Amino acid sequence: MDEIEQGFQKLVDRIAELEGKKEEKATLSEKLRKNDAALLGRMAKSAAPLIPGIGLNMVQRGKQDTKGELYDTSFTRKKMIVLGKTEPAEFRPDNPSKKVDDQFCVLSEDGKFYELMYSFDGFMVDSYLNPLTPREALDRYGLEVMRMLYHALHDYLKEEEELIKALRVTIDFVFPGKSPEKTPEQP
Repeated sequence: MDEIEQGFQKLVDRIAELEGKKEEKATLSEKLRKNDAALLGRMAKSAAPLIPGIGLNMVQRGKQDTKGELYDTSFTRKKMIVLGKTEPAEFRPDNPSKKVDDQFCVLSEDGKFYELMYSFDGFMVDSYLNPLTPREALDRYGLEVMRMLYHALHDYLKEEEELIKALRVTIDFVFPGKSPEKTPEQP
């Protein structure tokens, strides 16, 4: 009977220990939620130098033909990456008479967040860049913007590693025995 009571006491102690970890986890989660905008801002600052290489020049305005193809287009000067999409606002802040058809959260190469709002009047497509703070980006687009920015950085790093490996194989083939020393993870 004594062994059963000891085993039961160990179970009770283990449950109490796990409950303490749940409280710690909740405290850490709350701390993260309170600082999520600061984290997103720092992530944007870190990603900004990479955007000229991985971003796109977004359509600023253009005309649409009867087949739906754009022509006579102009593009943004700065490259951007798209981080999220939401239900469009009723109208654009720069011109309340223009309805918003599509609305995206983007990060520009200057490290700033914007809402890219597209309007279409049946012939012309034009856009408006509405500046956002990291807090506004999270409030309007959710944590998805943080996840998408993380994935963009992760994918960029993965592609760079693969490129370096491919270059090393090429150098080893072209100049056998003359490439820089191989690391243990290399074949």
